[in-house]
Amino acid sequence: MSVNADQIALWNGAAGDRRADHPRRSDRQVRLLNERLRAVAAIGPDEHVLDVGCGTGESTRDAARAATAGSALGVDLSKRMLEQARRLSIEEGLSNVSFELADAQVHPFGPEQFDIAISRFGVMFFDDLVAAFTNVGRALRPGGRLALMVWQARERNEWTLVFHRALSGSDELPELPASGSAYSLADPDRARGILEAAGFTDVGFTDVAEPVWYGDTVDEATEMVCGLPSMMGLIEPFDEAGRARAVDRLRAALATRDAGQGIWFGSRTWIITGRRGRGHRRG
Repeated sequence: MSVNADQIALWNGAAGDRRADHPRRSDRQVRLLNERLRAVAAIGPDEHVLDVGCGTGESTRDAARAATAGSALGVDLSKRMLEQARRLSIEEGLSNVSFELADAQVHPFGPEQFDIAISRFGVMFFDDLVAAFTNVGRALRPGGRLALMVWQARERNEWTLVFHRALSGSDELPELPASGSAYSLADPDRARGILEAAGFTDVGFTDVAEPVWYGDTVDEATEMVCGLPSMMGLIEPFDEAGRARAVDRLRAALATRDAGQGIWFGSRTWIITGRRGRGHRRG
């Protein structure tokens, strides 16, 4: 199994379907972060782009618009999200973009096919991150670029702290698994070691502090948070009354942010950059 099995189940389950059913809302949630990633990636008009874990494809479509004489391929594990990505690409009149159901850790990409690999929160869940990035690196030309947006530590992300406290009723954060976590690349030293072991050089980190949007109203924000598998897992041990109390606590926490201009929470991410080394690993 190349990707955490629980994550696959969640991506293809009801929560993933809710995100797929509202792609524009999900894109609006991280709009400010997306703009920062797009600026760092600086995709040129002749480039060929691989977007890993593309979801409903906003970052892939952005890449295709920049690569006017090139192309963009988005890969993901969710059929529902890829269906939406294809639909939106057609609606937006893009002809140089395509999407494929694929596990980027093991998928047989053509060697040296892409100029840059990008990802917006799509590379953290692999069981074997070195193997995954080694495979992605083989798909890049020598010297090809990497631009990844990943979450920094939980303690630096206001949204996850507030939601966790409200839903669990506790300030104590559970221990993270060794792999398959949304925060698996949060530590720069660990992330650098993984990428260098996979054959990347010039690994760098850009600190990004931008708020994330969780709806225009408390009702909308509650629905969005309840669509996050990681958050709903917090209330699974509760009985029906306990779950109702947890959602009430969440609504109260969200209401404190409702000042008539949408509900926003602070976030911290890294944009990780690197280059495929000339002697990239083959194994």
